[in-house]
Order: sequence, then structure tokens, then C-alpha cells
Amino acid sequence: MQKSNLNILSRRSFLDRSAKTSLAIALSTLVDIPFVMKRALAEGNIGLNGKKVLFIWLRGANDSLNSVIPIQDPAYASSRPTLQIPPDPAGYGTSGPAFVPVMSNDPTSGNFPTYHFGNAISLGNTFAALHPSLKFLAPVYNAGELALVHRVAYPKQSRSHFDSQNYWENGNPNNDLSKDGIFYRTIIESGLANTSPLTGVSIQSALPLILRGNDAALTNLTDPTRYDLLALPHPAGDIKSDNALIAANTYPFAPKKNRELLSLQYENMQNTLGLPLFSGGGAQFMESANTFRDDVITDNDTAWAAANGSEGYYLFPTTNVKNGGWRRPDGSNAANKYAVDPGHQGFFNNLKAAALVLNNTNAIIAGTELNGFDTHKGQGGVTGNNPNTHPQLNKTIGWAMYALKKYFTRYHGNVAWNDVVVITLSEFGRTTIENSDAGTDHAEAGVMFVGGGAIQGYNKPKPSGNVTGVFNCGSPSDSTVWDIANSPMFGVSGRYLQRATDYRSVLGEIIRKHLGATQNQLNRIIPGYVPASNEQLLAGGTSGVDNTTITGEVGILPGT
Repeated sequence: MQKSNLNILSRRSFLDRSAKTSLAIALSTLVDIPFVMKRALAEGNIGLNGKKVLFIWLRGANDSLNSVIPIQDPAYASSRPTLQIPPDPAGYGTSGPAFVPVMSNDPTSGNFPTYHFGNAISLGNTFAALHPSLKFLAPVYNAGELALVHRVAYPKQSRSHFDSQNYWENGNPNNDLSKDGIFYRTIIESGLANTSPLTGVSIQSALPLILRGNDAALTNLTDPTRYDLLALPHPAGDIKSDNALIAANTYPFAPKKNRELLSLQYENMQNTLGLPLFSGGGAQFMESANTFRDDVITDNDTAWAAANGSEGYYLFPTTNVKNGGWRRPDGSNAANKYAVDPGHQGFFNNLKAAALVLNNTNAIIAGTELNGFDTHKGQGGVTGNNPNTHPQLNKTIGWAMYALKKYFTRYHGNVAWNDVVVITLSEFGRTTIENSDAGTDHAEAGVMFVGGGAIQGYNKPKPSGNVTGVFNCGSPSDSTVWDIANSPMFGVSGRYLQRATDYRSVLGEIIRKHLGATQNQLNRIIPGYVPASNEQLLAGGTSGVDNTTITGEVGILPGT
């Protein structure tokens, strides 16, 4: 006879399960409403206020301690004898803007202190610094349009890539039964799911869980430059063959479970094909249309700019020639002038496609992924010699944020930089102490990069009084000052960075304040916001799950 476990429900677990059951009932009820009625019945302004989100998944777990560095904590250098980034000789004691390497003619930079190449870049909060490969974040930071939210995780952190990525995407940490994503539920709550094409879209190998659910036909484009949406390779695909396939699929599906969703998915694909962005087999995604440039002489490369129309580098480095100043005016090549490692040019092809979709359609959410962050061996310190070393991955993050700011400022169509929030996600951080292979292993808290014209970063007022763009990493006016005597780098099991903010609080603030969800909608989108869950995601306090003190929402956007 098989033994069974006795299931004892405490009051807290009963309330938690009740909250989650209520969420499921609410969502199933919304799904049963005809699609033409959903927008009329939906609360809030999601999809109506012109606000959008672009997400970038940093898969493999980014080493946050070598991205946004607690440079003034002496335990940082002693824990990383080969991976540590040396401090700048100018020091970190002065409050103010970040140092800006090289880009002296960028009007968003101003006249800031001299930067010494190869040293950690001061962030002006007297404590934290950027890895030198993240130098292109400096002008975004100094414009007040970047928030660096450190020590982000969730309670009872899993150190499994698979499980933790699922929990970040489904918004239900340690719940394996939740099979739909945070942004899927956001779009469901908008009432716009299945009423127009491309409400949510990813540009990667497969639709990620964060956009996946059973009752909305969201879109994944694996490679919009090679295939059209009917999977016909270019240039073989043509209008006649497209029309023939479309005509062959106009017959109704036979009644069967889930056939409605299949029909909706195909209808969504047909509607997508009809959008101007995809006319001519998606010509705007082709390399010939990648003409987006910086509006200043990037990185003070005056020789390159003079030979290229007096403009800066290409914003989306998708080929060697368009990758920074690699191709010199005399026809020679200079590897040290790449904007990013050439191994990441494919990522920028996908990032460009995600930006094009947001800028030229009614899509609310778009995103892609950058792989390679599982840096167990030969991670790299100041420099790295292949695409998957941490310095090269950092460089890609920095240029991506800088490029998106310039793209949505200079080339905006349906959406401008003030209306976009760009966020990075990564399943966990990495060990404080480097391992014997000059790498780092799976750990707990990490950092989220959050950019956008409306972000309350450096020199913008915030409820906590913090005037910097750094959160949870030592700002004297921050509500969670870094305690060097009891370093949070060893706050969990004596070797892992302890969380100060739940990642759901960062996403929740964006979904409510930026996208326009009501608090009731947010409670359904992220169950941890329901007061009965006692997770303190909104206002902060002691988590009812693991008794850790957390900030709640940190104030990266205006409003309440």
C-alpha cells in the first residue's frame, strides 16, 4: 500500500492558497468572456496609454557583483583575487554623477571627472561602481534615465537555472503548477489579447514562459530576417505562395478542445502579415534597413565619424562593418573599436527586431534574450577573450541600453523613449567568492538594469530620498544602506548575496505605474501582491515567507 503524506494547512498557507485560487478563478472568468467584450470590461489603461516595455533576458545568471560593484566593501576584493576590478585612483568619495569614459562630446555627458581605463567606474554614490565594460551606461545613468536595482531575488531562492527562470517568468516563486507568465497575464488584463496582432512578442528561439498562456495567441518570431511568418524562406517566398497558403487555411476548424486557440493563433498570424512592418516579406527587418545611427560622435571617434556622414556608430551592430568603428576610414580594421564582441551581433539583430515591433505596431510588450552568463570557468576580470566571458557580456548590456535610448529618442514612431521601460531579467546572481576555475557559481541575489525616459534615476526625486540611480548598494540616503560590518555578500549561507528587493516588486511597479494596471489588476497578475500572501511586495517589511526584510517597491517611477 502506497503511503501518502498528511497535508496540514496552517492559516497562512490556507490564505496563500485561497489567494492563488481566487486569481485562477478571476483569470478563467475573464478568459470566458468574448474577446470583443474584454476591452470594454477591462480595468486600467494597459495598452491605451501608449506605454510599452522591452525586456531582455540575461540567461545563465549574471554575476551582478562584477556588473554593479560594491567597490567600497573591502570583502569584494579579498573574495575575488583574479576577478576583482581595480578601483579608480581618483577614488569614490565624491557624490555626483557617474564618471563618463571618453564620450566627452556627448551632450548627455557633460564635463565629468577623468576616467582611468580598466578601473571600476564611479557611480557617484560614494560606494558603488560599474564594470569598465559597461561604460556606455554612464551617459544614460547621468541623464537620470537608468535605475540599477541591486540585491534582487525572491524568497527560498532556487539555484536551478530551469526552476528559477520559470519562477521569474511565472511570477509565482516555488510554484511549479503556475504555467503562464507575468506578461501574459498583463496582456490578458488589458482586454486586448487576441483583438489585435502583436500585443506581446518575443524575438528568440521559442516563446518564453513570461509571454505564454493557454488563452491568448501571443507571437514569437525566431528570425524575421530569414523567414516570413508562414515559414517560407526568402527569397523563395513570394506574395502568390503566401496567398495560396492563406487561402488554404480559411476553412473552419472542426469542433475540438483547444481548436479555438489554434484558430486564434492563425488569425493572429494573418493579421500580423497584414501590418505595414511585415509588408514585402518583412523588408524593414533586413540588413539593408539597418541604418540607425548615433546622433553624436560616439566614443569620441572623430576619424570614423568624419568618414561616415559626421554621425556616430550604428545603434544595432549586426555586422562587422556596422559594429562600432571596426572598419577604419582607410579600409583597415581595428578590433579594439568594436562596440560589442562580434559573437553578439545575432543578439542585436533580435534586439533591433524587438525595437522595430514596439516602435511600428501597437505591441505593448516585446523582448529577447542574451545567453552565456553561466560563467563557471574563466569568467574574465577587466577583459575577456570570447563572447561568453563576463566583460564581453557586460559590454553587450551597456551598449544595448545606450542604443535603445538613442533609437527611441531619434527614430521614435509609435513610441518615444519617455514611454518605454527597458528591463533586464536574470534568474539569480553568482557566488561572492570566486571558484578554483576563476569563475563563479550559482547563488542568490543579482541586479536589474531598468532604463527609460521616465525612470527616476540620478538627480531625480524619489520617495526614499535617494538622489542617485543606485538602489540597495550603499547610497547614504538609500533605505537599505550596505552594511560593511555585516556584508550582505555573505548574508545567505555565509557565501551568497542577500536580497533586499523582490524582483516582483520591480516588475509590479512597472506594470502598475508605467503600463497603467490598477492595484486590483496587479494583485491578479502577481499573486504575491495580494495582502493575504503577506509577502510585503508593495510597501516592504518582513517577508511572511522567509522573514527577510525587504524594501517593497523602490520608487523607480513617479506616482504611487
